[in-house]
Amino acid sequence: QVQLVESGGGLAQAGGRLRLSCVVSGGNFRIYSMAWFRQPPGKEREFVAVAKWSGDKSYYADSVKGRFTISRDNAAATVFLQMADLPPASTAVSYCSASRLWRPFAQSSYHYWGQGTQVPVSP
Repeated sequence: QVQLVESGGGLAQAGGRLRLSCVVSGGNFRIYSMAWFRQPPGKEREFVAVAKWSGDKSYYADSVKGRFTISRDNAAATVFLQMADLPPASTAVSYCSASRLWRPFAQSSYHYWGQGTQVPVSP
């Protein structure tokens, strides 16, 4: 059974930095494209960033380009999301997800999801 466990969430300051981690177990991490999504309170879950299984492609939502960086450590079966310059209104639950496909922006293509980690951002 594939499991994804996020960590690193917690109260962040507006304009500050935070790094999220997601450890994958029970599957072959090297074949998964890994993505981060976020869900602000009362809103739909939205795409943030994705890193292809091969490590040669990554994409970001326009709203986070230049501020967030996704990276992966295949040996540790872990994907990271380094967040910087957090906007004051960016409180959300961040989710890690894994896909055996390469349809980076479609939530329906992701087979496995973590439980989410809260990232409240104070003004």
